[in-house]
Amino acid sequence: MTFAVLAADSSTGQRPDLVGNARALAKTLRDRVPRAEALRRLPDDNVQDLRVAGMFKALQPRRCGGLETDLHEFIDAVAALATGCGASAWVTAVTGAHHWLIGLFERQAQDDVFAANPDALISAVVSSRGKARRTHGGYILNGFWPFCSGSTAADWVMLGGIVQDDDGQPIDEGEFLIPIAELEVKDDWNVASLKATGSNSVVAREVFVPAHRFLSMPRAIEGSNPGMAIHEGSLYHSGVIPVLAIALGPTALGLAEGALADFKARLPGKQVIYTRHEIQMEMPVTHVMVADAATRINAARSILHQAARNIERYAEARELMPLDQRAQVRMDTAYASRLCLEAVQMLYLSSGGSAVALGNPVQRAWLDLHAINLHGLNCLDTAREMYGRIVLGLPQNTDLI
Repeated sequence: MTFAVLAADSSTGQRPDLVGNARALAKTLRDRVPRAEALRRLPDDNVQDLRVAGMFKALQPRRCGGLETDLHEFIDAVAALATGCGASAWVTAVTGAHHWLIGLFERQAQDDVFAANPDALISAVVSSRGKARRTHGGYILNGFWPFCSGSTAADWVMLGGIVQDDDGQPIDEGEFLIPIAELEVKDDWNVASLKATGSNSVVAREVFVPAHRFLSMPRAIEGSNPGMAIHEGSLYHSGVIPVLAIALGPTALGLAEGALADFKARLPGKQVIYTRHEIQMEMPVTHVMVADAATRINAARSILHQAARNIERYAEARELMPLDQRAQVRMDTAYASRLCLEAVQMLYLSSGGSAVALGNPVQRAWLDLHAINLHGLNCLDTAREMYGRIVLGLPQNTDLI
């Protein structure tokens, strides 16, 4: 596999063409999908190709060996990957978000991960499923976290947990950064969708986490985190939940764009039965359906990029994104993902009986999109309730905005 520019060149200012590299890689990733799904994780050569193409470093801090690119290039690169392999795109997207999130930790935590290995990969389960207690120099963490995407390739893991006092009362919550070697990784990812993401469960039993490897999420959400004083770029002044949310959208977009391309490629000469029409491409109902699907996909792309512009507007001004704007990004991302699912549902139901065959690309996109729409931070019903309350001036019903 040959890519345009592989690494940033300080003498020329050149840096990887992430979108071009993703497009070049998509066909190869597609060819490996059957093997990836059989493994229930990304094959090692997928991980290596994504690494060489610069994908995992998109949102990684520049001082940590990353590219520190903008959200628009990130969206387009992940979407391009998803036209070939949804699982590879998903792992790339969430890993990118985790590499962005570590930029908010203390300098020592960032150096723990990247100083010796700028190519280190971070998996995460952000939700506060664990419990921690304070001890000398840090915390003791226990818990069980399912859905740790990319766990099979990760070097480090971020795990969400609640810090409790001696009486078991919560006093803080946030992300704990841990070498994966100190955790148990279950081999339990047996699913119908996003089969190759290796989203296994992880377990922590009395794991010591140094204080500098903890990030308080309430403070970070309200615009107070160590990384803001470390990095010059505006990227690390972005709203925390908006960035984590928008990272979930590009895979959905690319899956839908890929499904539309696959549907169109199979259409010429495709016959239909039980109707006076002979060729599906000539049926008016096909024209209307394709128009509706394509419009939903186009709208999803526009929504994601508008959300990215909104995030960047406040980050560049070094302003805390207002609550209603943060809520809108969560709503926008969930809505864009649902539009993509609706589009592929149309394509799938118009694909005929052949669409039920295992390995049909439209079917695979349809399945993967269901998984993406079930993610807790990307669930449309939850987002609607959350955003509707904010629009109406009611108290927020979640802190993750």
